[in-house]
Amino acid sequence: MTTAIIFSGQGQATAGMGAQLYAHEPVYRAVIDRIDTQLKWSLQVDDEWVADATRVPVAITAMNLALFKLVTMKGGTPQVMSGLSLGAYSALMAAGAISLTDGIKIVAERARYMQRAGLQRPGSMAAVLGATPELIQQACQAASSRGTVCPANYNSPTETVIGGDAAAVEAASTFLKAQGVKHVVPLTLTVASHTPLMQPAAEALAKRLNFLNVREPQIPVISDTTVQPFDAQSLKATLVEQLTHPTHFGDCLQTLAARNVTTVIQLGPGTALAKLARRALTDVRVMRIASFEDWQRVQSQLGGALNDE
Repeated sequence: MTTAIIFSGQGQATAGMGAQLYAHEPVYRAVIDRIDTQLKWSLQVDDEWVADATRVPVAITAMNLALFKLVTMKGGTPQVMSGLSLGAYSALMAAGAISLTDGIKIVAERARYMQRAGLQRPGSMAAVLGATPELIQQACQAASSRGTVCPANYNSPTETVIGGDAAAVEAASTFLKAQGVKHVVPLTLTVASHTPLMQPAAEALAKRLNFLNVREPQIPVISDTTVQPFDAQSLKATLVEQLTHPTHFGDCLQTLAARNVTTVIQLGPGTALAKLARRALTDVRVMRIASFEDWQRVQSQLGGALNDE
């Protein structure tokens, strides 16, 4: 079988995530412990900081990478990878394009840059279900007099997240509802990721990435910004662009399908990416690993082998 791994981004972290994996799987535990040595705080996610916008991205990335090590130690190497937003960093680290030590530092600093940009110019976001991209664009244009609002995440042909200034997002939401769109759901966020409001964060990240050593990915990683494989020459520019431009994860899934992928495995907290993959890739087996129970089930389903190479 031809396997793709997709890595979780932010939004579905929970207190205690990965605790049972840490307790029962030495390979997983070793990765978490190695990353823990870089930090001044523990990666054991608890109720006190599960909503901490600077710590949680690091904890998600650590979990993603520990799961990747666990999966590949048990079976083999995926033929292609991708990740949503923050998840792209996990994919690039797993592919060897960015070292573990450097990658964890960059993830932590990116989170601080985004938090700072959100404090400087607070925004909001809303999930829109059942609207075409064309109608989304009309809504954003109609609301432009109230501020900046634009598509932030193209998750599927009928699922888009919009983001920007709160007044403009509200105006666009009102426009969509007036056009008969029934599901426009405000998200509990004040950082409008993947919109021009993140320009200060993008500028700070660009300066920081000047000091990052990168290599060619050893496994193809599809960017959710460009929907093209990352390469060493454009990697830094693509990561900077990601902060202010929309993600296209739905198109990434179609790219995986075009590579004749037969199995997709989501690694990391939550179910969102697996759900998107199941809806988009109806002929592909989709699994997720977000817990020890998930891991046991996937091992049983795969028969201990990630691929047939």
